[in-house]
Amino acid sequence: MYEGEFADIYDRIHAHRGKDYAGEARLVAELVRARHPEAASVLDVASGTGSHLRHLRTDFPDAAGLEQSPEMIAVAKRRIPEITMHQGDMRDFDLGRTFDVITLMFSSIGYVDDYPDLVRALAALGRHLTPGGVLVIEPWVFPDSFADDYLATDLVRDDEGAVTRFSHSVRDGGAVVMSVQYLVATPEHGIRHLTDRHRLALFTREQYLAAFAAARCPAEFVQPAAFGRGLFIGVKEH
Repeated sequence: MYEGEFADIYDRIHAHRGKDYAGEARLVAELVRARHPEAASVLDVASGTGSHLRHLRTDFPDAAGLEQSPEMIAVAKRRIPEITMHQGDMRDFDLGRTFDVITLMFSSIGYVDDYPDLVRALAALGRHLTPGGVLVIEPWVFPDSFADDYLATDLVRDDEGAVTRFSHSVRDGGAVVMSVQYLVATPEHGIRHLTDRHRLALFTREQYLAAFAAARCPAEFVQPAAFGRGLFIGVKEH
């Protein structure tokens, strides 16, 4: 497996699914402007390969990303070299500055371990917001909406070759464990088998709202059509 292969596969899978990063970024910007019309800076946390960030900078020109994976950062730097990408953990980072907007998209908040970890992450995010700044988080599924033994499949055919993805998700206490298997076919390397595993914590709507409040960013939950899992939007207290 070459460096960044999972990052490349991630982008290919979601391009195949038709994920509209540009449309989602525009909607987030509209929701932010309704609460903070003068917002000019954004930090996209768990920014991955920069797919949202490259569009968020249209509305918020002072843009930066925070990502834990060096492979994801490498792809983002190739894609948007003019934007600063920081390596760090959402639960414990210090960039020495604040932002008018912080986004945490694609349910990446689920990668915290438990509720105290959620509170810790929200506190770190809140410390990086200006007074009146807006925090937008796309949650992972709520406990009462998770379908146990969920199976998902994808088949991608593109100029690079083909990728088949299978995932199986089960509940493990207060989290979902997702096992992922890939078959990746290219003319250069033939067919290879890759495996991945994810653990995503389950929190209720009330737990999310409590964590926002603890971070001094009282929030509301909205459900625009473009975001099937909804969005939490908090505003930092003055």
